[in-house]
Amino acid sequence: MTGTRLPMFPLSTVLFPHASLPLHVFEPRYRSLMHDCLDGDRRFGVVLIERGSEVGGGDQRSPLGTRGVITKAAETPDGRWLLVVEGECLVEVEQWLLDDPYPVALVVEVRPMPGPQDPAPLLAEAARRVRRTRALMAEHGGSPALAPGDLFDEGTDPDTASWQVCAEAPLSAYDAQRLLAADDAAERMSLLVELMDDLERDLHRMLSAG
Repeated sequence: MTGTRLPMFPLSTVLFPHASLPLHVFEPRYRSLMHDCLDGDRRFGVVLIERGSEVGGGDQRSPLGTRGVITKAAETPDGRWLLVVEGECLVEVEQWLLDDPYPVALVVEVRPMPGPQDPAPLLAEAARRVRRTRALMAEHGGSPALAPGDLFDEGTDPDTASWQVCAEAPLSAYDAQRLLAADDAAERMSLLVELMDDLERDLHRMLSAG
């Protein structure tokens, strides 16, 4: 095995690279994980629980996830943790080790690869679709519309920008995992446009129905 040992936090949500995720940690084994991470380099992996529960173990976990780093941490008087985790890069699990006292795996970093298609037009289109869908959701009483401004900074490399657009999209965990598994930024943005089209049609039907 060539993988690097990494503490893992299986969740029912997806962390994208270059995006932030707030976490509330209360289970004893993950409190232990937080202590060890904060005593070390503050990094751990996040993978989606495909079947099962976050609490108690016995879950089925995706082999593809994201390595994150703790950027903010506060421990409550009763030992729970409130965290903000920043996604760094994709990782693929080579082997799960014993969950003792928390999940650990051997992982390899998945480096971004340029695809055959220029992602720039798709990035712009995906950003428009995300903004429009969020506005429709706000009309329906869902997540708030996005504030004016770009969803990614000018000059940001396409791979990073694609993750930043994904992070603003209203997605199910299943669809977020599909985006995580896309081969490159252009494929990721093409899939995101399709997902936003589907969601927009559903929202229009709901709004028309009152």
